Amino acid sequence: MKKIRFAICALIAALALGLVPPAAMAIDDPGIDTTYAAVLLAEDGDQETVLYTKNADERLYPASLTKVMTVLLAVEDIESGKIALSDPVTAQPGFDFDMIVGGSSVYIMQQETMTLESLLYCAMVASANDACNVIAQYVSGSISDFVARMNARAAELGCTGTNFTNTHGLPDANHYTTAWDFSRIVREAAKHELFMTIASTINYTVPDTNVSSERVLESTNSLVNPTNPLYPGDWGYEYAKGIKTGHTNDAGYCLASSAEKDGVKLLSVVFKSEAYQQDDGSWYYGNFADTRTLFEWGFNNFSYQDVLKSTETVTEVPVAMGADADTVTARPGTTIRAFLPNDVDLTAVERTITLSPDVAADGLTAPVSAGQVVGEISVIRDGVVLGTSPLVTTTSVDLSRVEYMKDQLRETLRTPGVILAFWALVLLFAAYIFVVVRYRSKRRAYQKRLELARTIRLDMEDDEEELRHERRVRATTGAPRS
Repeated sequence: MKKIRFAICALIAALALGLVPPAAMAIDDPGIDTTYAAVLLAEDGDQETVLYTKNADERLYPASLTKVMTVLLAVEDIESGKIALSDPVTAQPGFDFDMIVGGSSVYIMQQETMTLESLLYCAMVASANDACNVIAQYVSGSISDFVARMNARAAELGCTGTNFTNTHGLPDANHYTTAWDFSRIVREAAKHELFMTIASTINYTVPDTNVSSERVLESTNSLVNPTNPLYPGDWGYEYAKGIKTGHTNDAGYCLASSAEKDGVKLLSVVFKSEAYQQDDGSWYYGNFADTRTLFEWGFNNFSYQDVLKSTETVTEVPVAMGADADTVTARPGTTIRAFLPNDVDLTAVERTITLSPDVAADGLTAPVSAGQVVGEISVIRDGVVLGTSPLVTTTSVDLSRVEYMKDQLRETLRTPGVILAFWALVLLFAAYIFVVVRYRSKRRAYQKRLELARTIRLDMEDDEEELRHERRVRATTGAPRS
């Protein structure tokens, strides 16, 4: 079943800005002939886009594509300084123990010495099985130890359906891979400039050795070497950068290849293609034909597109203590580009924002600088993250001195000492009020008692005065006492 799959690794964010369902893919199938495995990738640094897969997880024999891993390990050791291209390497006894008649070879002899550089070109350009074993002995001390490293490295690269039993790819029931796994290996190898220099070479001359005259090597990859006599026909492809061919009866015709056009880099892996003579007498090689078809399909139907521009304002963030603003706008720090179908509906993508934890909790506090990172934004299509960018402020916000003083006062009033002092004052004031009220209440009661006593005293004085008056009247008139 043919399908298009997108897979770009990145961070998934949390706050959705848009939830428009993605439009259906409207690109025609590339229509390659192989009924087996194929993968087409677009490369951009550490980012990849899977444009096409076909039976990518089916276990198949890699044939001489195996040599990609062999040379990759040597290149990695060269880059780490463990070994050097100029190292003289001597073929040790037993290096040819698993060679078969008719297998590709440069006919290295025991005790023959050539540089490691020459051996690498023999392996990749001429597809020499014997050179691979000599490399393995030199790099790891023994072929078996080197094969163990091949399997370990494959596992590191995420290969789950791959097992190597030799360095060159000659038939073995337990020597297998998948198109997807091998795309992991080719993708890693293509990152190394030295590897690509070797893998894209058309002709190389091995200087005289201690037992042989110079050897002239010619690439077996007809995409970069159309005059290759091994695979006759017009199979050249102007954008191809080479990598490796492979063929055995069990593996069929295989090809791992790279191409670059207008800054777009593609990687293709094709397994178990067919080859046959056509009615006009020319030969058809499915590995070259299908690879060219995949490359043209990729270049013609996909392109890098800006799915989110760095000039676009996407959200606002609250700002405390700002002199002239209480919010600031934010934009992507970088433009997010993705390798997408030319007819893709860019409105049918999701944008997700994740603010930094402190910003999400409290917003920003002035002063705020333009370009200050406040989180990140991701663009997602069909559940796949197309890219992620820092989220930065678009403008600066100065600090308000008045708001700052208010804030400082608020903070001061929130301190434990001030709070304790406040409640102490409240209690003292309450006690004062209680005492005053109690005092005034007692004073009023006392005043009432005094007033009552005065009233009684005055009444008594009035009564006494009335008696005295009565007595005076009687005394004057002589009237009897009533």
